[in-house]
Amino acid sequence: MLTDTHTHLYSDAFNEDRKQMMQRAIDAGVERFFIPAIDSGHTEEMYELEKNYPDQVFLMMGLHPTSVKENYEEELAHIEKQFKKRSFYAVGEIGIDLYWDTSTLAIQQDAFKRQIQLAKKYKLPIVIHCRDAFDEVFEVLESEKGDGLFGIFHCFTGTKEQAEQALSYNMKLGIGGVVTFKNGKIDQFLNQIDLKHIVLETDSPYLSPTPYRGKRNESSYLKLICKKVAQLYTISEEEVARVTTQNSKEVFSK
Repeated sequence: MLTDTHTHLYSDAFNEDRKQMMQRAIDAGVERFFIPAIDSGHTEEMYELEKNYPDQVFLMMGLHPTSVKENYEEELAHIEKQFKKRSFYAVGEIGIDLYWDTSTLAIQQDAFKRQIQLAKKYKLPIVIHCRDAFDEVFEVLESEKGDGLFGIFHCFTGTKEQAEQALSYNMKLGIGGVVTFKNGKIDQFLNQIDLKHIVLETDSPYLSPTPYRGKRNESSYLKLICKKVAQLYTISEEEVARVTTQNSKEVFSK
């Protein structure tokens, strides 16, 4: 059994063939799908997805850093309102993204910190988005570290030192399609990290693994990521699937 710990199944990219795409994933052995939020514009689509796949789809709630704009206070209020209405498996995806816009750093930091505090209040994991912002993300994590802080460093693409730093904040590393890239770099040290710290993800429809790089990603491709991780650790794909699913259960234990 495989667990896709990060997949945007409600994305418009799947509007034409969502049912078939889900079936392909289930046929490929993916049994659990964890769905990160982006902003309030996607909430209803997420609820619809959960209604259609109640045994396979597990929702998070949060404000994605690239959606942190002038109206972010309203967005955070929307998130808090959802938490008062129902339960979620994590606060995510949250974090800092300086690839697209560096001018919003201050409000991104504020939104990140406040959502970590929300996760602590509900005793939930966080799922971190970090792009061109390792130092900035670590600075916030450092200020919030402690027993109540845990989760997943989604789409981890850093160095071995950064991986170790992420682990020091009770994070698992979310490993996706980048591990299959020729220039992805994480394949050079990943097997030096104990597998108990690793979870698998696709981030579909983004970041397709080789040989689908550049095309739409989907959860069935998690098998290719599992295969690559098995090669790096020189163990069977079944063992990778078993351990990483168990790891995901520890994080999303709600």
